[in-house]
Amino acid sequence: MADPVKILAIAGSLRKASFNKGALRAAQQLLPEGAKMELYDLAGLPLFDQDAESLPHAKVADFKQRIRAADAILMATPEYNYGLPGVLKNAIDVASRPYGDSAWSGKPVAILSAAMSMGGGIRAQYQLRQCFVFLNMEAVVQPEVAINNAHERFDQDGNLKDEKSKELIRQLLQNLVDKVRLLKPAMRKAA
Repeated sequence: MADPVKILAIAGSLRKASFNKGALRAAQQLLPEGAKMELYDLAGLPLFDQDAESLPHAKVADFKQRIRAADAILMATPEYNYGLPGVLKNAIDVASRPYGDSAWSGKPVAILSAAMSMGGGIRAQYQLRQCFVFLNMEAVVQPEVAINNAHERFDQDGNLKDEKSKELIRQLLQNLVDKVRLLKPAMRKAA
């Protein structure tokens, strides 16, 4: 039997009752066989400061280590002002620096989003995909999981209740695990 695929899940929101954190909790219940997921909370991650990148804060060092230890990344993003939330962009920046020491390079990654809007966060996803190009990340592109009208798709306890969204998350996770298994031999050679 193959080693379990380790997925590090990151929500681009600090809000305790975030719909995106709820979507990641749902994803934990929808994992394909042979996968496990760790949820990482971005709270307390310091703002990127190029003057401090050579001696990173302990939280940044821990974050980069967890990214490196994972086989894949799952990002859940809200959409603020038609775009990527600052907390998630900051996380991307701190883990990609200093130049030449990016923890993201070569990592398979998948995105989902939950937003109050009709678009469900798709514009934030598009901006994330642009970041992945420079970061040299291997993005899963289908299915697009954009949970629109999120306030209607989660119950009062923050649990995802929408079956169509659950099915899309399940397929996204399967595609992410498949990508890891496809790329893993090449990833081992590069290490």
